[in-house]
Parts: sequence; C-alpha cells; structure tokens
Amino acid sequence: MRNDDIIGMAWADRISFEEIKKRTGFSEKEVIKIMRLNLKKKSYFLWRKRVRGRITKHRKLFKSKFSNY
Repeated sequence: MRNDDIIGMAWADRISFEEIKKRTGFSEKEVIKIMRLNLKKKSYFLWRKRVRGRITKHRKLFKSKFSNY
C-alpha cells in the first residue's frame, strides 16, 4: 500500500483508525508517523487538530458515545 493511499484514508472523516489497521496493517501510531513524515508541517498540525476531536476516527469513542441509546 502506498503512502498516498494511507494519507487519503487518514484524511477521510468516516474511516476510523481501526478500519485503516484492518485494511493496511498500520496502527494509529504508524499512521500518525506517516502523516508527520509526508505532510507539510502546517498540514500535519491541521490534520492532528481535526483528528483529535473526531469520534468517528476512534471507533471506541464512537461506540461508547452511542451505546447509551
């Protein structure tokens, strides 16, 4: 799998890190490292800011938020 494919999945709002792991074998830490090495500094910081607050990127947070309903 090319870095461009991984970067595209990481930018996508609806693809969680768990899904990226299933498709590519790369963990969240590894994806973050790929993003840091391949994006411009400003783009990387914008991406990290976006990802931190997204429950859809973290399947565990998504499940726990909606499991009460």
